[in-house]
Amino acid sequence: MQIKNDCVVAMHYTLKDDEGNVLDSSEGRDPLKFLQGAHNIIIGLEKAMEGKAKGDSFEVSIEPEEAYGVRHEQMIQKVPRSAFQGVDAIKVGMQFQAETEQGPVPVTITEVVDDVVTVDGNHALAGQRLHFSVSIEDVRQATEEEKAHKHAH
Repeated sequence: MQIKNDCVVAMHYTLKDDEGNVLDSSEGRDPLKFLQGAHNIIIGLEKAMEGKAKGDSFEVSIEPEEAYGVRHEQMIQKVPRSAFQGVDAIKVGMQFQAETEQGPVPVTITEVVDDVVTVDGNHALAGQRLHFSVSIEDVRQATEEEKAHKHAH
């Protein structure tokens, strides 16, 4: 069976950056399962899956626009430490939900200087070209329940 919309795909993968550093991998874990066409994975990888079948292996590079997007400098803001009431120790790397007019946005603290905290609302992989090595472990038709829920069970 070839991969198309409404198929459940099980894959193993290794994700690397431009320098060849491994950013993520399914090695040593169960294969990642997802519902093709439901945007459970980045769009560029979903597009690369089309037409593949169980047993196929491939490598693909995904540009930021079809991965986690380009970096937006307006997503980086300096806020007063007082915005973190109830948090005793504010450290670089901590993550919070910021309430915006568009709804909640996850932000990461990137700098703390005196009473000013810099937060970044960009995804950690925004602006990066991503390189995947993929092996397709299984492909099957999704159940009606999986289609309704828009994810693999």
